[in-house]
Amino acid sequence: MTANLSETLTLLLLEDDDGDAFLVEELLQQAVAPPKIFRARSLQEAKAKLTSKIQCVLVDLSLPDASRLEALEEVLALAPHAAVLVLTGLRDVHVGVAAVQAGAQDYLVKQDIDARLLARSIRYAMERKRADQTQLRLVQAELIAKENARMQRGLLPVALLHTNAIEHTTRYLPGSGGTLAGDFLDAVQTPDGAVHIVVGDVCGHGPDEAALGVAMRIAWRTLVLAGQTDDTLLRTLDALLRAERKAPEIFTTLCMATISPDLRYARMRVVGHPPPVLVRDGAVEVVADTPSGPPLGIFPDAEWSVIDVPLGEEWSMMLYTDGLIEAAVGEHNELLGVEGLVDLVRRHGAIDLDRLIRHVGTLSDDLAVVLVSRRRE
Repeated sequence: MTANLSETLTLLLLEDDDGDAFLVEELLQQAVAPPKIFRARSLQEAKAKLTSKIQCVLVDLSLPDASRLEALEEVLALAPHAAVLVLTGLRDVHVGVAAVQAGAQDYLVKQDIDARLLARSIRYAMERKRADQTQLRLVQAELIAKENARMQRGLLPVALLHTNAIEHTTRYLPGSGGTLAGDFLDAVQTPDGAVHIVVGDVCGHGPDEAALGVAMRIAWRTLVLAGQTDDTLLRTLDALLRAERKAPEIFTTLCMATISPDLRYARMRVVGHPPPVLVRDGAVEVVADTPSGPPLGIFPDAEWSVIDVPLGEEWSMMLYTDGLIEAAVGEHNELLGVEGLVDLVRRHGAIDLDRLIRHVGTLSDDLAVVLVSRRRE
C-alpha cells in the first residue's frame, strides 16, 4: 500500500550511512506526493542546506562530526521553522525519547520503519510543529499584550487634580497595528491652584518609543511638581530626550497648557505639535495656527514662544496627538486634518470624545486626547 503524504514537502535527510539513506529515500518515493529530498552526510554539510525552504528534517544522531544530541540542537537552532524527526537504532531508543524532550517532534527506530509509518510520522510531525508554532504565537501575543498594558499604565497616569471646577476626560487608543507608540498625556494641579496639562508624541512605533514616552511623561510631571513650568522644563525634556533616545533622528512633539488658578486664562506652548481646539462661548476655534517652536530633539538652541489664551467663564479645550487628524474619514478615506476636526466639532455642537472617535473610525496611528472643560456655575 502506498504511503499517504498529501502535500509535496521539501525535506532534508541528515544521514551518513548510504544504505540507511537509500532505504529512507525509497520509502519516501512510495508516498502519494513524494517529497523533494536533499541529502547531507554530516552536520557541516547540513548547515549549508538548512534554508527556509526545508519543511522537515530527518536526523540520524550518529554523525561523524556531531555526538548524539549535539546534531539535534544544531538543527533546531538553524531551522526553527522545520519539523524534526530523529532516526535511532534499536539500542538508542532512550536517546530518541531524550531527543523529543529536547525539541524534536518525534523519533523513529530505523529497523521498524516502513513506508506507511514513515509517511504518517512525517505528517504528524508537521502538524505538531504547526501546533507548537501556533501556541508560541499565542504566548508571544499574550506577552506583547501584557507589555502593552504595562506601558499603557505608564502612558495613562491618574491625573493629580484637586478641583471639581473643571471636567477632565482622556482617551488613549492604539493605531491599526495594535502596537503602542510614544504618545503620552498627563494632568497635574500645583498647590497654587493652577492646572497643568500635556499631550506629547515620540516619533516612531514600538516598545522603545513607548518606553521613551513614559520617561518623558514622568519627567514632565516631576518638573511641574518641582515648580518648573516654563522654557526650563522644555530644555530639560529636550536634554532627557537626547540622552535616552536610541537614534539621533528621534524627536518629540508636545502641547502643554497651564490654566490659571481662577480657570479664566491659559498659557500654552505648542512644540511642533497639532494645535489645540477650543470651544469658548459657543465658538469653535484653533488655539494657535503657528507653533510656539520646533519639536524637541532637533535644534540644540531652540526657543519656544508663549501663547496666552483668554478662556472666560465657560469653555472646553482639547489637546490631542496627530493620530486624530491623520485618521481617514468619509467614502474617499480622506485625512480628517485640523480643519476637518474643527468642522466636526461645530457640527456636533460640543466636544464629545466618544462620538468624535466613532466618527473617525479606524486609526492609522496612536491617539492620545485630553479634554478639559469648565461649565458656568
